[in-house]
Amino acid sequence: MISTPSFAKINLGLKIGARRPDGFHELRTVYQTLALHDVIRVDVQPGTGIEIRCDDPRVPLDRTNTCYKIAERVLALKPRASGEMRAAGLNARSTKVVIEIEKHLPVQGGLGAASSNAVVTMLGLERALGIDLSPAEKQRIAAEVGSDLPLFLIGGTVLGVGRGEEICALPDLPVLNLVIVTPPVGVSTPRAFARWDELIAQGPALTHPKPTGTINEFSERVFAWLSKGFPQAEARSQIAVTQGGAEAEPASGVPAGGGDRAETPLLDLVRTGIENDFERVVFPEYPELREVKERLWREGAQFASLSGSGSALYGVFASENDANVAAERMSAAGDAAVATSSLVRYDYCKAIGTAPP
Repeated sequence: MISTPSFAKINLGLKIGARRPDGFHELRTVYQTLALHDVIRVDVQPGTGIEIRCDDPRVPLDRTNTCYKIAERVLALKPRASGEMRAAGLNARSTKVVIEIEKHLPVQGGLGAASSNAVVTMLGLERALGIDLSPAEKQRIAAEVGSDLPLFLIGGTVLGVGRGEEICALPDLPVLNLVIVTPPVGVSTPRAFARWDELIAQGPALTHPKPTGTINEFSERVFAWLSKGFPQAEARSQIAVTQGGAEAEPASGVPAGGGDRAETPLLDLVRTGIENDFERVVFPEYPELREVKERLWREGAQFASLSGSGSALYGVFASENDANVAAERMSAAGDAAVATSSLVRYDYCKAIGTAPP
């Protein structure tokens, strides 16, 4: 049995663009992996089929589970690796896959738990079957199953474009001290996108508060921040980011706010206007989530935001002690709050058993 941690992520800003012909929305976001994690155990046994095991009743155990979906796709590749499987003592036509999910992360929480579980399942199944998937195969399979799965192939600080599945490894931010709050609310991402479309359809007079810039301006802010603070990454940031056929070139302006970039690179980024568009449709429907964000500010967070479409929220604190104190105070007041830290790419890849890109 292969046992691997399955780490969470947060979104450092998320900009929603136009609906695409394929039904998805164009997105821009910066992902960041966290130390918080589930545990995935993958085993191969004589027999056939895929079995999902989990004690959390909120986790589906059928074909709708992302781990099931990704296992199906990996198993479909087995004939191409039959020689490797024979060497491992396996039969391509008589292998049963058992996936155990030890659940600690929230379901529908905006922390990418199901997506991370699926990617780790793919990696564990690769080892258990004795096969070697190419990076391109892993990327393709991950993107087929979900938009934010590919980020979990590399971890650390990651730029997501397209519908979120096109990723670019960014220079890692310094380790962030965080408080994660997971309210007992499940937010449906498809519903949140539908509410966004309804909001935009109302017209500019009814879309208060006004979003900070277009989707291309989000990209420009990220590129400006990169080129200002991480000159060595300038070439890496020269990716084509398109919206409506127009390329957004990396901007040369200086992000507003200044500050000591060595100590507060994230704060320097958010001062440029990076925010999560989902807050504009999720908070009116779930006002208790807005209240959690306000409590994070009151507890001393330097920055606070919804992650993805929620319901999890996070606050960035100046020190580990500040985060611990805030988490204890919020927990005592009834919030499901926990102090944690971000996970840089090297540590992430080491933990899941892959080589950094």
